Amino acid sequence: MTAETSQTLDRGLRVLKLLAETDHGLTVTELSTKLGVNRTVVYRLLATLEQHCLVRRDLGGRARVGLGVLGLGRQVHPLVREAALPALRALAEDIGATAHLTLVDGSEALAVAVVEPTWTDYHVAYRAGFRHPLDRGAAGRAILAARRQPVAVPGYTLTHGELEAGASGAAAPLLGVSGIEGSVGVVMLSDAVPDRVGLRVVDAAREVAEALR
Repeated sequence: MTAETSQTLDRGLRVLKLLAETDHGLTVTELSTKLGVNRTVVYRLLATLEQHCLVRRDLGGRARVGLGVLGLGRQVHPLVREAALPALRALAEDIGATAHLTLVDGSEALAVAVVEPTWTDYHVAYRAGFRHPLDRGAAGRAILAARRQPVAVPGYTLTHGELEAGASGAAAPLLGVSGIEGSVGVVMLSDAVPDRVGLRVVDAAREVAEALR
């Protein structure tokens, strides 16, 4: 902490981060231990956050992230999309295939930014807002692979025909971006994806990650 920062706000943000990291919520005692402050301070923090619907407490007294964070989260996608577009444009033009940024939304993969190449005679139509299960398609599978090996050397995932007949996909996860779980990929009309495309996708994912840090 420095003279220019607020200790109370810092603690409140730490509470939100701790609650976001658990599916089962935390008790006042658990939060008190993790924050290194007494229970009275935690009660005050939770009461303030509850007033803004950022935290809720269940019947058992466990605190959880509240629905108010959804309103804040809706503003994240446009910012992420804007930061990712330069790398996606370059990827689409280099490969001649539709490039996309996909983020986790609950149990689904959600395409939040899509760029189509300008010079090809034909390409796969893909739209922002498209959803699919995480375990189908290269974008979702790349995210799941990163969950299994979060510190692994960056790699890419290939699929064929899982979301659209005749289409192949390549995707690489976003790594090292706090609070964001996603992937960058391309989809093309092809029976297989050349190795150079997979490597280029990894580079694009790295570029997007750097833009978001």
